[in-house]
Amino acid sequence: MQDKDRDLSGYRLSLAQETLANAKLCMDNQFYRDCINRSYYAAFYAIKAVLATESVDFKRHKDAVGYFNKKYVANGIFSREAGKRLGRLKMVREESDYSDFFIASKEDAEKQYETAELIIKEAKKY
Repeated sequence: MQDKDRDLSGYRLSLAQETLANAKLCMDNQFYRDCINRSYYAAFYAIKAVLATESVDFKRHKDAVGYFNKKYVANGIFSREAGKRLGRLKMVREESDYSDFFIASKEDAEKQYETAELIIKEAKKY
């Protein structure tokens, strides 16, 4: 891994952790939709940190998530559980952000937050 890739990966991982802290603030203050959004982005930045280690990047979220699942989850580098939960995290975030009548619950927010924690934890290990 080149120094620039290591630096970018580290930056993205710290952005993931900062965004996760924002998700926690949102959850604690009952802004559940915002918690769902921030949880997704925390996990997304963590997977982008992993992709940076091999100088890979994508403009579209679905491409980054798809590549991550194909390369890292399917090959056992990250757990299948993380891959499944990442897919759900993405789906719920899209519903929450784009569906006019989506009502976010505390339980939804907690599940999404826990998923982001799991993905960041695995990304740190990697």
